[in-house]
Amino acid sequence: MSETRVNLLDFDRAGLRAWFARIGEKPFRADQVMKWIHHHHVTDFAQMTDLGRGLRGKLQDLAEVKPPAVLLDRQSSDGTRKWLLGTDSRNAIETVYIPEPARGTLCVSSQVGCGLNCRFCSTATQGFNRNLDAGEIIGQVWVAARALGNVLHQRRRITNVVMMGMGEPLLNFENVVRAMDVMRDDLGFGLASKRVTLSTAGLVPMIDRLGEVSDVSLAVSLHAPNDELRTELVPLNRKYPIDQLLAACARYAARKPRSSITFEYTLMDGVNDHAEHARQLVGLMRRLPAKVNLIPFNPFPGTRYRRSPPDAIAAFQQILMQAGVMALVRRTRGEDIDAACGQLKGQVLDRTRRAAEFRKRIEESVSHAA
Repeated sequence: MSETRVNLLDFDRAGLRAWFARIGEKPFRADQVMKWIHHHHVTDFAQMTDLGRGLRGKLQDLAEVKPPAVLLDRQSSDGTRKWLLGTDSRNAIETVYIPEPARGTLCVSSQVGCGLNCRFCSTATQGFNRNLDAGEIIGQVWVAARALGNVLHQRRRITNVVMMGMGEPLLNFENVVRAMDVMRDDLGFGLASKRVTLSTAGLVPMIDRLGEVSDVSLAVSLHAPNDELRTELVPLNRKYPIDQLLAACARYAARKPRSSITFEYTLMDGVNDHAEHARQLVGLMRRLPAKVNLIPFNPFPGTRYRRSPPDAIAAFQQILMQAGVMALVRRTRGEDIDAACGQLKGQVLDRTRRAAEFRKRIEESVSHAA
């Protein structure tokens, strides 16, 4: 029977209320159930004690709360924690929790694999299989919250969520937006919009569409200060070059007063870490409210790239800072469990459809945005 039941993790508040109305129940009952699911991590309707016995029985017949299955739970020597989560019988994704003294950040995946083929990313080497549904996205937060003992308003271990895991979030637009709505809902995980960040490789029409429906923080995987180099590292740049990308970022920032766009820049030895690259980056950043996250490259088997040495990273940062561009060097976390930025790989068993499927999805997404 379970395969015919509705997974309530797939719904945001509006969707859950509408579903309750369709089964002949008062919408406020949906609010009660949502709190049981996301505040108390309850999956058994019999334990939802403020619901009537009849409603609990109806829910048992019609619905389920089914988070991704935990296949592996590993903790790094630095406290970083990574879960390998099964999404179906063929695939798995990775979710990473990064604890810091003042906050805890959860890095969430949006797709099984990724087809954008960024040259320096481990995830890109495995190909692309499918989009995650909304329940599989918010389910990652649910699994981590339960494992960490996250309690809303009391012992909040997850203070920030970043859509920076496996996949390109803007190519799974509807499901990602719905899941981010639950992250920010008081009946969900109650995070402020500025504490939920979506990271994109630069799908320009979808950035504009995101700005129309959401006000989460935006991060852009830039990694190069000119089109020639960026196209080599991020092939999507052929379709949406830097000028178009920055214009879309400026439009997004204009909708969020007093906000800035975060640009991610992975530093690779001899590739994009020269002083001239830093000066070119300064010129780009002066065009809009921006800050730069400098990310030391995290190696993985088979890559030809190397991490920039510490003195090159420091010199690059200094050029930016002296020019008035806020630039932080991201501390590498979770390397010993392959949980660092760019290292997530998960498990994808069907790789043959990657190129054709992704070209189709990009064209469909852009057409829909237009």
